[in-house]
Amino acid sequence: MAQLFFKYGAMNSGKSIEILKVTHNYEEQNKPVVLMTSGVDTRDGVGQVSSRIGLSRQATPIFSETNVYDFIKGLDFKPYCVLVDESQFLEKHHVIEFAQVVDELGIPVMAFGLKNDFRNELFEGSKYLLLYADKLEELKTICWFCHKKATMNLRMVDGKPTYAGEQIQIGGNESYYPVCRKHYLNPTT
Repeated sequence: MAQLFFKYGAMNSGKSIEILKVTHNYEEQNKPVVLMTSGVDTRDGVGQVSSRIGLSRQATPIFSETNVYDFIKGLDFKPYCVLVDESQFLEKHHVIEFAQVVDELGIPVMAFGLKNDFRNELFEGSKYLLLYADKLEELKTICWFCHKKATMNLRMVDGKPTYAGEQIQIGGNESYYPVCRKHYLNPTT
């Protein structure tokens, strides 16, 4: 039975490497998948799933106007699974369309992304994945400053923490640290 999965974690929790691993495992068994990612993330190019350890792969980008249900339904093959990276950048309609892929086409969808932003607010995609997903899984990592589990993302600007600004600012270790609640509120810089 197909299900909608949301696998979330703080920065550096291994989301992108996990999606690349899952893609490889399906394809190694000659089971085609559809790999998608948000068109918002352009760090390594539009439609690129890249992990911090250096692995990357081309994916189908999702833009605001993309109807993911129509895209999947219109394929000339039935994928075994749809895998979505950077799912926090999805819009509500995308999440509902992915739920339709699961419910109407019988294709599992695994979405990977951040749950909360640097202000500790939910992203739109994450909010609706938390509401619509059949299964939730937290991918864990440790705080940048201590040994506790990181549950938040601390944005750094010029080496100093910031808690204000635009929700979306694409970046990696130069801009964000995975942190626990204590170090989110009182970072050690």
